[in-house]
Parts: sequence; C-alpha cells; structure tokens
Amino acid sequence: MTDPLQALLIGGSILLVVAVIFFPKYGLIARWSRAKRGIKRVQIEDALKHIYDCEYNNIPCTVQSIAGALVISSDDAAELVARLSSMGLLLTLDNGVKLTADGNSYALRVIRVHRLWERYLADETSVPQTEWHSSAELQEHKLTPAQTEALAAQIGNPHFDPHGDPIPTPTGEIPPKKGRSFLSMNQGDFGVITHIEDEPEAVFAQLSAEGLYVGMHIMLIERSNERVRFAADGDEIVLAPVLANNITVEMLENEKEKIVSPMDTLASINIGEEATVLNISKACRGQQRRRLLDLGIVPGTKVRAEMRSASGDPTAYNVRGALVALRKQHAQMIFVQK
Repeated sequence: MTDPLQALLIGGSILLVVAVIFFPKYGLIARWSRAKRGIKRVQIEDALKHIYDCEYNNIPCTVQSIAGALVISSDDAAELVARLSSMGLLLTLDNGVKLTADGNSYALRVIRVHRLWERYLADETSVPQTEWHSSAELQEHKLTPAQTEALAAQIGNPHFDPHGDPIPTPTGEIPPKKGRSFLSMNQGDFGVITHIEDEPEAVFAQLSAEGLYVGMHIMLIERSNERVRFAADGDEIVLAPVLANNITVEMLENEKEKIVSPMDTLASINIGEEATVLNISKACRGQQRRRLLDLGIVPGTKVRAEMRSASGDPTAYNVRGALVALRKQHAQMIFVQK
C-alpha cells in the first residue's frame, strides 16, 4: 500500500516539474520560444542592416554576402531572404536583393539606435572606443522607439556617430555618402578624416592605436603598394594600404602649416617650464575630456610642470593655482605652446 504522504510528495513533484516546463510566460518552453523568436528577430534586423549598407555604398548584395555578414550557412541565408521577402521587406532580383520601402525604414530604425548608442558611449562614458561597436550591436535590438528618442534628446540629437557615419533622423532621413577613399589621395594632398570604418574590429583597433580620429587633418607624404605615409597633428604615421582603405577623407586646400607644423603637447614640457593650452585632441572624449575641462584645462590656460613621480608618470601640473596629476597618455592629448 502506498504511503499517502509519499504519494502526495510524488504528485507535488510531478506538478512542479510540469509547471516549470509548461507554465505560461515563465516556463522553460515559453522562455525557449521567446529566445528563439529573439534570435530570429536579431537575424532579420542584422540582415536588413547589411542590405542597407550595401545599397548605401553601391555594393551588390547577395545571399552569399548576407551569409558572410551574419556568419550563417548559405542555406540559412536563403531561408532568411525568403522570410524577409514574405514579410514585404525586400525584393529578390536577378543580381541580388533590394530593400522595399518598409525594409528600408526598418533598417534605418535599427541603424539609428546603433549610431546613437555609439555617440552616447563616446560622449558620456569612458568605455574604450574599441568596445563601442560591440555594445551598440546589442543595444540596437533592445531599445524601444521611446527609449531611442529619450537617448537622442539626452545627448543633444547628434547628426553623426563618433566614426563619422550619419545618424538617421526619426523619420528615416539620412544624407548621401560623401568623401573619398584615403587611397585615392596623391602625394602632397591635404584632407580631413570624415569616417573611420569600425568593422572588422581588429582593423579598427589598429587604427585606434595609431591615434586616428574623425576630424583629424592629414597630408599624404607617400603612397605605395607597401605603405601609406602621412603627416597628422605634427607627427608622421605609417599604415598598410589594407588599413588605410578603411579611412574616408574630404580634400582640403591651404592646410600645410596646420598639418605639418610641429605641435607640442603638455607631455613634452620639462619640469619648471610653462606653456599655454591651445586645444585638446578630438581623440580625447567622454568623461576623460570633461575631467580635463573641469580641471580648467581650456584654450588660453597657462600650465606649469611642477614635479614627476618617482616612476616618471604621472606628472603634477600647476593649473590655475591647483596641482593636478596627469598621466602621460592624457597629457599627450593636450596641445600647448611653450
């Protein structure tokens, strides 16, 4: 004869297991279904972004390019294209695929979130620039339209992201692509960097390590199949052509003195020397830039190097009567006149 208490425990355990698996909204099956729908939505939005980027850059978009961009098989990409077509988001053509008006609007909504989030990270946080893109890749699928517009208002409704890409308006308006490839410049040409491609991440990390930033003025010194050599911020930089090809520039005239004249930084002044702040590099962003401004390091401020730590870094500077310790990596971003 079965013990009633034991039977009750067994029955309760079975009910608990059933509830954990089948309970509406919170059961394992419900969670698995939501996760599966979430993955499908992310794939749809990533595919729309890729197709839009191809169209914006006048590059043919195919099932194979979608598979490569999303790191999925060609069969999965073909199935995804069929799904997008059935949703009325794209058209299948003889030479590839093309977004419909609805698909274009959807893609621009996702891109707007992505670029606003990168702008937010650049201006409002200390997140390293090599992490902006991966963070925005997550947020672009999470933020609601209301949250997106609140974020835009918080950071002043910017028109460009920190890489130089235009941010679509809430109604989906976006300016046409401007500028030309860095590799199209000739020896002696002057230009300003208007865009730095943030994919692939390894390439962007190398460009960031060179201190390149949108708004930097440059002069091409040499271009060959082996290297690209140019002057910027009073320094000389050498890149492999495969890296330089990820940079977009606009041509400038009469910029020689501004570009090639040596520029002293705060890190270059010796103990006891005084210098006047000219500017802070645009590569200095977010909380780091605000900290320097809050410390009184603005154009026209006189700064005196007072002492260095035993290790040589940081250095203490007299700024408006107060001693401020700055590490070399930060002092190198402050341009001064000795």
